[in-house]
Amino acid sequence: MKHIVLLEFKTGTSGEQIAGFFRSLAGLRREVPGLEDFAGGPYSSPEGLNQGYSHGFVMTFADAAARDRYLPHPAHERVKGEIVPHVEAIVAFDFEV
Repeated sequence: MKHIVLLEFKTGTSGEQIAGFFRSLAGLRREVPGLEDFAGGPYSSPEGLNQGYSHGFVMTFADAAARDRYLPHPAHERVKGEIVPHVEAIVAFDFEV
């Protein structure tokens, strides 16, 4: 199961803050059973099709059940609470592989 999230951060959110958010997200692998992989970073395509989303990440879960357990997991809620106040817009898209 892939969980893709695109983020547009609010003006004034520093690169240092964003780097910290991504470290927190990556750290969820140690806390959330079934979260197998994390990769993320800033938009880097020359196509210009990002529609304002400056950063994104992909999480790989063992299966849909693992993703479903992650969503209400206290560690996810904690990290989400750190990030969401700094977000102007967000898109999440999941699919099975």
